[in-house]
Amino acid sequence: MSDDITRLMEANLLEVFGERDHDRRRDAIARTYTPDVVFTDAEGTVTGHEQISAKVDALLDGPLNGLDFVKAGPIHQVPGMGHLAWSVVAPGSDTVIASGFDVALIEDGKIARLFTVLT
Repeated sequence: MSDDITRLMEANLLEVFGERDHDRRRDAIARTYTPDVVFTDAEGTVTGHEQISAKVDALLDGPLNGLDFVKAGPIHQVPGMGHLAWSVVAPGSDTVIASGFDVALIEDGKIARLFTVLT
């Protein structure tokens, strides 16, 4: 199992999509994704660091305001690809409000392509 893929999958979930502080999130985005990263979910596709940051802002300031992302199992991987299931919960609660998984394609030690699926 690659420590790099594990680190990237956890950073994507917790340090980017789970981070409310803009400066810390911006630093995590630079460490985690290639400059031309492509992110796709049910709402569409965005490209690059700025668009991912805007996507996270919209989620954390909107439907996920006050909620937390948590890992919902181990990270699965093959060379160049990681998979991580997650849940959204209220702080201090185990009640799952939403769930899904991320699949990331890794290039040169960073996430180059990210897919999020709600379950």
